[in-house]
Amino acid sequence: MNSIKNVPARVLSRRPGHSLEAEREQFDKTQAISISKAINTQEAPVKEKHARRIILGTHHEKGAFTFWSYAIGLPLPSSSILSWKFCHVLHKVLRDGHPNVLHDCQRYRSNIREIGDLWGHLHDRYGQLVNVYTKLLLTKISFHLKHPQFPAGLEVTDEVLEKAAGTDVNNIFQLTVEMFDYMDCELKLSESVFRQLNTAIAVSQMSTGQCRLAPLIQVIQDCSHLYHYTVKLLFKLHSCLPADTLQGHRDRFHEQFHSLRNFFRRASDMLYFKRLIQIPRLPEGPPNFLRASALAEHIKPVVVIPEEAPEDEEPENLIEISMGPPVGEPVVVADLFDQTFGPPNGSVKDDRDLRIESLKREVEMLRSELEKIKLEAQRYISQLKSQVNALEGELEEQRKQKQKALVDNEQLRHELAQLRAAQLEGERSQGLREEAERKASATEARYNKLKEKHSELVHVHAELLRKNADTAKQLTVTQQSQEEVARVKEQLAFQVEQVKRESELKLEEQSDQLEKLKRELEAKAGELAHVQEALSHTQQSKSELSSRLDTLSAEKDALSGAVRQREADLLAAQTLVRETEAALNREQQRSSREQGELQGQLAEKESQEQGLRQRLLDEQFAVLQGAAAEAAGILQDAVSKLDDPLHLRCTSSPDYLVSRAQEALDAVSALEEGHAQYLTSLADASTLVAALTRFSHLAADTIVNGGATSHLAPTDPADRLIDTCRECGARALELMGQLQDRQALRHVQASLLRIPLQGILQLGQELKPKSLDVRQEELGAMVDKEMATTSAAIEDAVRRIEDMMNQARHASSGVKLEVNERILNSCTDLMKAIRLLVMTSTSLQKEIVESGRGAATQQEFYAKNSRWTEGLISASKAVGWGATQLVEAADKVVLHMGKYEELIVCSHEIAASTAQLVAASKVKADKHSPHLSRLQECSRTVNERAANVVASTKSGQEQIEDRDTMDFSGLSLIKLKKQEMETQVRVLELEKTLEAERMRLGELRKQHYVLAGASGSPGEEAASQPSAAPRSVTTKKPPLAQKPSMAPRQDHQLDKKDGIYPAQLVNY
Repeated sequence: MNSIKNVPARVLSRRPGHSLEAEREQFDKTQAISISKAINTQEAPVKEKHARRIILGTHHEKGAFTFWSYAIGLPLPSSSILSWKFCHVLHKVLRDGHPNVLHDCQRYRSNIREIGDLWGHLHDRYGQLVNVYTKLLLTKISFHLKHPQFPAGLEVTDEVLEKAAGTDVNNIFQLTVEMFDYMDCELKLSESVFRQLNTAIAVSQMSTGQCRLAPLIQVIQDCSHLYHYTVKLLFKLHSCLPADTLQGHRDRFHEQFHSLRNFFRRASDMLYFKRLIQIPRLPEGPPNFLRASALAEHIKPVVVIPEEAPEDEEPENLIEISMGPPVGEPVVVADLFDQTFGPPNGSVKDDRDLRIESLKREVEMLRSELEKIKLEAQRYISQLKSQVNALEGELEEQRKQKQKALVDNEQLRHELAQLRAAQLEGERSQGLREEAERKASATEARYNKLKEKHSELVHVHAELLRKNADTAKQLTVTQQSQEEVARVKEQLAFQVEQVKRESELKLEEQSDQLEKLKRELEAKAGELAHVQEALSHTQQSKSELSSRLDTLSAEKDALSGAVRQREADLLAAQTLVRETEAALNREQQRSSREQGELQGQLAEKESQEQGLRQRLLDEQFAVLQGAAAEAAGILQDAVSKLDDPLHLRCTSSPDYLVSRAQEALDAVSALEEGHAQYLTSLADASTLVAALTRFSHLAADTIVNGGATSHLAPTDPADRLIDTCRECGARALELMGQLQDRQALRHVQASLLRIPLQGILQLGQELKPKSLDVRQEELGAMVDKEMATTSAAIEDAVRRIEDMMNQARHASSGVKLEVNERILNSCTDLMKAIRLLVMTSTSLQKEIVESGRGAATQQEFYAKNSRWTEGLISASKAVGWGATQLVEAADKVVLHMGKYEELIVCSHEIAASTAQLVAASKVKADKHSPHLSRLQECSRTVNERAANVVASTKSGQEQIEDRDTMDFSGLSLIKLKKQEMETQVRVLELEKTLEAERMRLGELRKQHYVLAGASGSPGEEAASQPSAAPRSVTTKKPPLAQKPSMAPRQDHQLDKKDGIYPAQLVNY
């Protein structure tokens, strides 16, 4: 039989003072005996009388405080049968105990859950049942706390059920779902018990089978009420909601109905239940909830518990030892001396007898007190050991967290050093300034994040140090408590020795009394000798002396009998003391032996648990290795496709590549989280395996689509994209190899995969077509519109130049008229050449569309070739805008409001714009096309006319400036020297201004390239390459011909055989 290890604290030297304390102590003792007899390791059902006493105890104290104070001291983790019987008794207490039991049990939910989880992880038959039973108890406690209208016995009237359900359909719906969950837990327990009975081939009349079947009596009682309530609630729901909405409820009820009917049928066939409970029979089929009248046909199942015959109570010592003499104490019979002469001093018993009896009572009382003290000390020791173990575990966990924080801190420092080195390397790279600036900004942001994380880790480290100090303080307090327990044990041992010494002293006193009696007997013998001597001298009183001699002989016999009686009592007392000491020694030996056995069992359980834990870790790592190997195969296959000749015909769009790369980046975050969780708990690799599988597929998809996208991209971006894909594959394969190595697993850095993936994402975004502010369906109309707008702008420019020439002839004369006519004539010739170029380009464009569209429409052809279309539109806008600027510059020059340099710059701009238009038209044209030859001829003509405009402007400027001659007459040497110095100052100022303007020109060109790269990617077709001639004229753009957002390709990419020459900006 199991013994209660943890007894509630009592005062060590306590003696029953008044009736309340005696009653409370008697109640505690009765409850302890009942609990120890009800919850033990014997594989037999719980006796009803012990459970009844525990239940009556809860009603007596109006709660379960005493029950739980003893129950938490039971060694439940050491025996599955003990845990099973504890759950059974707790179920009985919840059902039939005081209503306050429910709230007391709520405080110990964590203890119940821990017992269930512990046995759920072990492969033990009773352990699996305990796991299911604890879930049922937790569900029962939660349900009745949430719905206090339902007592733990589940017996309520239909009116109370209606009131608890209320009129809100949502509340009825939720209450029905909770009752379904309640019923599922009950049925799962019954199915688990029957499954083990079938496996063990047990019958209900065996103690092993009855031990498992006993809790099903309470399950039957709960299920009958839950079945009736669910039927009522489902009929009520069907009266408020449509049948289709409640289809899931009906299916779940039908499943529970068949399980419950099968459970009742199997239980009714067992002999064990027939004498203990009358199980109701359910109908053949479930109720038809679609028919409201079927509610009247429903019969409430009633469970009947027959009256039990009173069991024979075991004799128990329920009377306090100090209240009277022990039951088995021998009765002292008055000796012959007391019968003859009467009791001495009017007492019935001698003082020595009373002293012996009091000594016996003291011994019994000290024995009970010693037992209580031992139990209290054992409880203290077990509690302190558990606290020490918990504190040691918490300290070890904090040490692990501290070590992990230090490792993470070192990793972050290493990453920070790498990032700083990368930043310095980016600063030294002059050729890749723009990319380096972007990387520097990203690195700075990451550095700030790492710095914040570092500060957070420092804070966490400080918190862990403080917790470590608190734990050390708690450990010191625990050690002091252990020392106090040791002192209490020493005091108890000292008290036992003192009791022994007192017993020896009392035995010595009794020996002294026995010696005194012997001396009195010798004195009587001396008197007898004196009487005999007097008898020899007095023959007269012979008869009297003879009678007195008889009397003295009788007195001698009586005294001899009394002495023998006292000696026998003394021997009995000594024997009792020796037996007490022997029993105490045996009890100590048995306790030490049980403690050793329990420690051995605990060590064996710990070794088994360690083996199972190591096996689980190996299995989880094997699963991770398999997943990593499979992922490595997937990634290797994807990388090999980059060099596969058959893959060259596969193509993909940059948009899809960007989406794949973005999902792969998200998968990297999930992979980091899974890796962190796996390092935290090596027994669960499911999150890491799932994240690894997802990442491998997404990364492989990104690599394959990156290679497919490079097949349509220009050479330079395609090479960079292929290299980035290879780098991504290499890093991913390296990561898979680290995940397969147990040593390198903790040092895996999945964040290194972000760099190549971000590179792929950036290249994909650069390769994406940069559309204008129009839809692709409108590109065809936009091309025609822009070409027409350009032609109109050129014709308008020609008309304006003719008007300006007429005005110049009326407003000027002489050299100025000659200069203005020459400039305006060259501009007119240039505009005519540009108009012819635009017309030829339009004809070539139509030829390209007709030859390349096939069965598609013109709009579909432009939408399909959106980049070429956008380049054509940009070139048209550039030509129209240049013509407008040239006319405005010529107008200002004629009116003496502008500068000749503006006219020269506009000429160069027009030459560059026509070169862009020719390049855009040439991209998709047939090299043998006659329109292409004419276009090239027109391009050469435009360049010649633009050169004529520049030459006319320069010659006119020189003619006008030659007329302004300097007059040096009348200037002295000092004045000439002064003007020379002022001129030198002016020259230096102009040189400084020139240098500043050149720097500004360089910045403008740089910004122009940036804007051109933002509006059109560097890897686009030749028609959408950035221009080498930035716009330096800061005038307003015309409303129709806008400055293009896509610049022409570089000058060094133009062919001179096309008649296109690079235009250069002349700085003055």
